Amino acid sequence: MRKDLRWPVPDEPVSAEYIYEVGKQMDFIFPSDYVECATTNNGSAVLPYKFEMDGVTRVFGTLLSYDMDSNEYIVKVYQTYATTIPKGLVPFAFDPAGNLICFDYENSENHPVVVFWEHENAGEKEMLMRQKCLTETQVEELARENVLYIADTFTDFLSKLHD
Repeated sequence: MRKDLRWPVPDEPVSAEYIYEVGKQMDFIFPSDYVECATTNNGSAVLPYKFEMDGVTRVFGTLLSYDMDSNEYIVKVYQTYATTIPKGLVPFAFDPAGNLICFDYENSENHPVVVFWEHENAGEKEMLMRQKCLTETQVEELARENVLYIADTFTDFLSKLHD
C-alpha cells in the first residue's frame, strides 16, 4: 500500500476485527487492504485526492466512518442508499458531490472491484418498478448504468490518486 498518502484528521482508530464485524452485519467481507487502511484512517480525507476515470478527473472525498454517531457511519450510508444503488455495491467513501466510491461484489463475494456510483439520474428502485412498470431485473440493470469501474482492488485504487 502507498506510504506517501496523507490522511488528515481521521476519526478514532478502530480494530480490524470491528471493521470485519461491521462488514458481516451488511453481509459482506471487506478486502484486507481496505481494512488495513481504514483501521487508522477511519473517516478521513486523503492527500493527494484526485484520480482519473475514463479521461475524467474525479475526487476522493472521505472514507466512510466506523463511528456509530457520525452522519457518515458506513452502515447508515449503506442503509440510506440501499434503495437506490445496485445490489452488491457497498460504499466505502464519498466524493465531494455526493457520489459514492464502492466495492462491487457482483462478480465475486471475496474479491470486489472498486467502482464509482454516480447519483445523478439514479432513482429509487421500488419507485421505478411502480412508475415505469419495470421488473426487479430491469431496475437492477438500469441502476448499474450509474456504476463506473475504477480499479481491481482497493490498493490499485489508491495507486491512482494524484495531485
